[in-house]
Amino acid sequence: MRTILLAAAATIALAAPAAAQGTAPDDAALREEARSWFEAIPTNPPALSGNVATRARVDLGAMLFFDPRLSASGLLSCNTCHNVGMGGVDGLEVSIGHGWQKGPRNAPTVYNAVFNAAQFWDGRAPDLAEQAKGPIQAGVEMNSTPERVEATLRSMQGYVDAFAGAFPGEDDAISFDNMARAIEAFEATLITPNARFDQFLMGDDRALDAQEKRGLAAFIDTGCAACHAGVNFGGQEYYPFGVVERPGAEVLPVGDRGRFQVTETAADDYVFRAAPLRNIELTAPYFHSGAVWDLEEAVAVMSVAQLGTALSDEEIADITAFLRTLTGEKPIVQHPILPVRTSETPLPEDM
Repeated sequence: MRTILLAAAATIALAAPAAAQGTAPDDAALREEARSWFEAIPTNPPALSGNVATRARVDLGAMLFFDPRLSASGLLSCNTCHNVGMGGVDGLEVSIGHGWQKGPRNAPTVYNAVFNAAQFWDGRAPDLAEQAKGPIQAGVEMNSTPERVEATLRSMQGYVDAFAGAFPGEDDAISFDNMARAIEAFEATLITPNARFDQFLMGDDRALDAQEKRGLAAFIDTGCAACHAGVNFGGQEYYPFGVVERPGAEVLPVGDRGRFQVTETAADDYVFRAAPLRNIELTAPYFHSGAVWDLEEAVAVMSVAQLGTALSDEEIADITAFLRTLTGEKPIVQHPILPVRTSETPLPEDM
């Protein structure tokens, strides 16, 4: 037996399944129960606190999101680790950053991140604007500084004009804070409505098949929904992680103390935010360590770790089938034409 680090929530009382295995539950009753736990993703982005997502600001944010020149090397952009063509992730166990360094955690998806209560696995950023500042300055990621970013943006007339249009009335619109606000405005548009589950929630009985309905019922009745609820099926609360033994698992380091590194509070030791499950079939590998690649295996592992029970193969298959109905419609994102450098003023890395 080997050990693996994975989520372990507080003890959750388990209820008997609403429907026997192999039998789809009643549609109306199941929908009513689901509506008490979950919400459909809206078709329009939500309003942002302290940030007005105008067309000019969103378009500027898209340019910044795709621009590798925000990094010290000129090679890494936000899209590098949160690729909008790959489910909003990079498909790696942990991301590769500046100088081929490996980051400490798996990159969360940027899709629907606007619905999370906080950003990062440890919740250290309260919103997407603060989150955008972190990787740009992290030595293991983009390895830049606010001063270098601002100098880079001012060296391109296209950005000077775009910032003036996105932040009208400001004497000097180019700032690190405005950069982050523009990226936030763009990222808030990366929502994925109209998943088949959402269609069922809104009244379409045929949106889910019998197995998927059994999986939804099992997801609720076994206790999964206690941590993974709301519009994003998670992303709201924090739970401790523990060590669970299972055959064939890799041994993972236990040095990542999670939210404790933010709060320095003993109760937050090895505590992480519950992962959102929207589009989960597109975002492997799973967990903050990126340790598990197979969705069925992830469900099996978490049932033992979080719920303290081993699900049957049929229950795992049903729940996994249901989770795949959380894949929504992706926004059409056209790679923007980026401004060219027009200034001969040397940038900080050139000095």
